[in-house]
Amino acid sequence: MRPLRVLVLSHPELIPPESVEGRSERELHEWKTVSSVTAALKAAGHDVRALGVQLELQPIRDEIDEWKPHVVFNLLEEFHGQTAYDQNVASYLELLRVPYTGCNPRGLMLARGKDLSKTLVAYHRIATPTFHVFPMRRKVRRPPRLQFPLIVKTLSEDASRGIAQASVVNSDEKLIERVDFIHERIGTAAIAEQYIEGRELYVGVLGNERLRVFPVWELEFGESSTRANRIATARVKHDPVYQERRGILQGPAEDLAPELAARIQRIAKRIYRTLALDGYARIDFRLSAESVPYFLEANPNPEIAIHEEFAEAADYDGLDYTALLERILALGIRRAEVRG
Repeated sequence: MRPLRVLVLSHPELIPPESVEGRSERELHEWKTVSSVTAALKAAGHDVRALGVQLELQPIRDEIDEWKPHVVFNLLEEFHGQTAYDQNVASYLELLRVPYTGCNPRGLMLARGKDLSKTLVAYHRIATPTFHVFPMRRKVRRPPRLQFPLIVKTLSEDASRGIAQASVVNSDEKLIERVDFIHERIGTAAIAEQYIEGRELYVGVLGNERLRVFPVWELEFGESSTRANRIATARVKHDPVYQERRGILQGPAEDLAPELAARIQRIAKRIYRTLALDGYARIDFRLSAESVPYFLEANPNPEIAIHEEFAEAADYDGLDYTALLERILALGIRRAEVRG
């Protein structure tokens, strides 16, 4: 790929300073994505600038007018403190007619609401857990079709926010308690869905029209208490110290029959297209003891740091990290060209 001017957009607190010497492991972990992306693109010969954006769109316009980047690498997962506003930044880039990486605004919107994405996917006869949404400021009443055990999550936030062992409930009292927690502490509606005991599987998908599906990946929960539910809590996903202590790993899903792995990959492609996703995304499943893959959620613009699930699966499939990032850049540029 020819050298490009690449403007990387991210939350200001996730952009590392010029020197990280003496910084804590926690800080380095928070900066890992921007560090990985910018370092790899610079090493590949691209001119890269990182811009922190959170409260105003004007800095984006100013940087584009002044520097004229060929493409924006969009790493924003929220704007103005709201995850639902990530689609608005993508829309703004489209209005400016600037190529950008990752998912389009429509796909971001469809995937954001866990209820909407499950409803659309279920319409296409893909297995999803039975669920019910509990809006804010409403009395919690469990419908009879919703049977225990259940797992209670925020309806619209991602990154396992609000998920803990207490999220799995077995009584109406615990359900009410956890829904209230989501309402009060997270500030969103809650979704309670059938808890599927089984394996946590991820499938990375790359592409706009023509799709490349990476091998099925698995989150290995390692050592845990016999009373602990094997779920992707915030600590399991984002706490390196906890991961090391518990032996939590991620890697290729082993002992999957080839026909089952191929079926899960086909389902991931169907979900990707159903939700109008493009660029790149990760589709999350729970594989039951009966070998039924249940769709949990779609993650457009997933974590793209070098040693996280998406990049590791790409590398395992023969696409190294630099090649992956350059392919993502090319997809963003191509989408802009197709749209005129």
